[in-house]
Amino acid sequence: MAKVIMIQGTMSGVGKSLLTAGLCRIMKRDGYRVAPFKSQNMALNSFVTKEGLEMGRAQVMQAEAAGLEPLVCMNPVLLKPTDNTGSQVIVNGRVLGNMSAREYFSYKPKLIPDIKSAFKKLEEMADIIVIEGAGSPAEINLRENDIVNMGLAEIVDAPVLLVGDIDRGGVFAQLLGTLMLLKEQEKKRVKGLIINKFRGDMSLLDSGIEILEKKGGITVAGIVPYMDIQLEDEDSLTERFEKREKEKIDIAVIRYPRISNFTDFNVFEQITDVSVRYVTSAEDLNYPDLIFLPGSKNTMSDLNWMRKNGLEEAVIKMSAKIPVCGICGGYQMMGREICDPEGVEMGGSMNGMNLLPVITTLQREKVHRQVHGTVNEIKGIFSVLSGLEFDGYEIHMGTSVAENSREGATEGVFIAGSNKNVYGTYVHGIFDKAAIASALVGALARNKRIAIENESCVDYMDFKQKQYDNLADILSEYLNMEDIYGILREANIR
Repeated sequence: MAKVIMIQGTMSGVGKSLLTAGLCRIMKRDGYRVAPFKSQNMALNSFVTKEGLEMGRAQVMQAEAAGLEPLVCMNPVLLKPTDNTGSQVIVNGRVLGNMSAREYFSYKPKLIPDIKSAFKKLEEMADIIVIEGAGSPAEINLRENDIVNMGLAEIVDAPVLLVGDIDRGGVFAQLLGTLMLLKEQEKKRVKGLIINKFRGDMSLLDSGIEILEKKGGITVAGIVPYMDIQLEDEDSLTERFEKREKEKIDIAVIRYPRISNFTDFNVFEQITDVSVRYVTSAEDLNYPDLIFLPGSKNTMSDLNWMRKNGLEEAVIKMSAKIPVCGICGGYQMMGREICDPEGVEMGGSMNGMNLLPVITTLQREKVHRQVHGTVNEIKGIFSVLSGLEFDGYEIHMGTSVAENSREGATEGVFIAGSNKNVYGTYVHGIFDKAAIASALVGALARNKRIAIENESCVDYMDFKQKQYDNLADILSEYLNMEDIYGILREANIR
């Protein structure tokens, strides 16, 4: 059987996902077959496997760090919030249905067989499984029916490393308070503490560490510095949304309330002289060089939000001079009409932005598939993309058809509008290929009649692989890997 270790945190955003990825990379480099696992993930950034199954992107990142093809058994339960009180529940990569928070809380025990089955599949292919928890194990109101923190640790008999975030302040209270709220048997599972995101002179922590270890009765397994690692973060807590700086090429992404798969734009952050800003108002939009309408978990609601705050009007007006590209939900918004006869979102129908000649009909059956090929012939500023090879994936509820299409379906990867400045596509990840991202940025620079330092970029996957190695180098220096391997060897909690 595979050895198991689990990363839990004092709260969301302490760095569990990144630390899990880093441990996967370290152990891979040490010669082990290692795999990531998260029983339940709540996220709007998702991915489609080769089998056409949907999973959270955090486990995709961790699989890449481990040198593995992403498999849905690494994340058997995915929750995609549809509003403030409910989520779409995806089990083993397929939609189970929408549930309110209370409905899901009662339903969770029924998912344990699926979680056990997924974990068993990983055990058959790995020497070590690194598990990521969710939120905090000290959320005592959610302890009953827990399937992602200490409840899961009990199921798979995992020792736990508990992580606190010193950058937010109060890390000693975080760690000791969490330990205090755990049941005695749960506390026995915690075999090491990690202080994450430290800035400054580590020697200043010495006295605090001494008291922490004495009061907590658990050794500190590492103090990790604040890391400038360019990898995907938790979508609900990302710092990307706060960036306001403008570079020579300024890309604006509309940040509506249910934005999803904004990982589509991470590649542009790696190109010199290009900035990516997430905007929530017409005032913040200003006059960028390109506007993206990203994916949405609730297309009709997010279009209403744009309509009410003036962003829709601003985007339509700017599209006469500035290129606008919609992806997935953003593509659906840009069409003539969105119809929801089955009540998938809001029911009924609503007018779209009338920028693209398509009509979208939402349907209960979800489309999720990987796609490969060459970009179709398109005109306008992005004609340079025509004929380039791409890889990507589709995740959407419903289909979009050309308004006057006799075939009943749109043709091509990109759909272009009549003014040659507007484009739409269902394909996520299409810009990750270096040739496509470089061609798009080059077209924007030429359109603006400026030169940028280097309009070419590396393949995004190559870039991420270097980031995984950088992450592993830092963690190898600041984590006590001898202690962590010792925890793995000696783990026997029951």
